[in-house]
Amino acid sequence: MAAPLTALYAGVLGLFLLALGARVSLLRSKLRVGMGHGNDVHLARAIRVHGNAVEWIVPMLLLFLVAELDGANRIFLHVCGVSFVGARIAHAVGVSRTSKESSGRFWGMAGTWLVIAVLALWDITAFARAGLAFLR
Repeated sequence: MAAPLTALYAGVLGLFLLALGARVSLLRSKLRVGMGHGNDVHLARAIRVHGNAVEWIVPMLLLFLVAELDGANRIFLHVCGVSFVGARIAHAVGVSRTSKESSGRFWGMAGTWLVIAVLALWDITAFARAGLAFLR
């Protein structure tokens, strides 16, 4: 079974994670901090931005893959994928700029949660449809 849309968004999000990770590495090198954040607020935020992205990207891709394999509409999947990528970028920018509240952080998490919720509900309904068909 192929999952080309999952491959696309996994690739895009993988490159996004590399960019966030490179930012952490460059800051570590510049500040000469081998482990942790060395009490530098910018490095601490960069580490959290990267970590937060990993924490949300993995479950989204799993939910996305299940939806794609269960036959979700391609337009629906693209809307979820593009929305999620946009949300993660907004969140990364928002948190990178300040540790306080920001619109990027708010809309980034709101978009992330919305996509996760929509995909989770789609996957549950796919199970229900399959389960009902199985019972016939």
